[in-house]
Amino acid sequence: MSNLRLSVAIGDYDRNRPLIDGRCQIDGVDPVVMTLTPEEMFYRAMRHEAFDICELSLSSHTLRTSRGDCPYVGVPAFVSRAFRHTSIIVRSDSGIKTPADLRGRRVGIPEWQLTAIVWMRAILQDEYGVKASEIHWVRGGLEEPGRAEKVKIDLPEGVQMSEIGPEQTLRDMLDSGEIDAFMGPRAPTSFRPDNPSLRWLFDDPTAEAMAYYRKTGMFPMMHIIGIRKSLAEAHPWLPMAVLKGFQASKDIALDHLEDTSATKITLPFVEEQLRQAKALMGPDFWPYGLAANRKTLDYFLEQHHAQGLSKRRVAVEELFHPGSIDAHVI
Repeated sequence: MSNLRLSVAIGDYDRNRPLIDGRCQIDGVDPVVMTLTPEEMFYRAMRHEAFDICELSLSSHTLRTSRGDCPYVGVPAFVSRAFRHTSIIVRSDSGIKTPADLRGRRVGIPEWQLTAIVWMRAILQDEYGVKASEIHWVRGGLEEPGRAEKVKIDLPEGVQMSEIGPEQTLRDMLDSGEIDAFMGPRAPTSFRPDNPSLRWLFDDPTAEAMAYYRKTGMFPMMHIIGIRKSLAEAHPWLPMAVLKGFQASKDIALDHLEDTSATKITLPFVEEQLRQAKALMGPDFWPYGLAANRKTLDYFLEQHHAQGLSKRRVAVEELFHPGSIDAHVI
């Protein structure tokens, strides 16, 4: 039997690279790999079901799953995770020094339903007491005008959100002071060390993130891997094969990173940060699979529903193909 010839759209990360360059395989699959930006992958997946296997926004996948019209079924390979305490950027002259100072301010976002922003709204409310209804949200393209929400949403009661003009961008509005702050997974290009007019909300976002992890034990996930439902139904062996392939790819990447004979990424202090991450989070600090991530997923799904995105509270198991949840034991 020949392998399935499938399109695979993923980000070019170290944990995906062994799959991209062929050092490891997805059993039974002959992949056509495309390395794309999250914005392109998510738009094409949710609008056109463009790929056989691809990264999905956890938020978009949850929203579509809650409506019963998601074209993909997930496997619990969390290829993108981040503590999003670096995701809030404020004008230095805005007088915003703490999260509480965001109340009543105009804060730009690219889309209401972005996973990173779901997480930051949850963190602002639960850790700092700032509710989404206390902020005036301003939505539109960050670097280019005309960005739309990938999926239709209904805002929760009490939330104010304005759409920017057809020729405006959030970057320019932040630079000019038309908005006080920006929140999103990608920083504006004007946010540079040589631009003193913009700064992070948190003076030390790493310390804030580490304190958050010590308190909650949660490492927020942003993306999962999805398989077209029609494929998973036709080939029930495929979801576990996909999970195994991504797990093997991540294992190779971490083994490579831990070989300190020569630094594997072009960044100083990698060895120190790796030791620090293990000391804080344990040896498996970037876990795939459902068991190690259930608490974090449960919290996200509760927040997603509370923020008006999913119309019902989605159960964790609904996000994933059952064949990717249970594994054999020897």
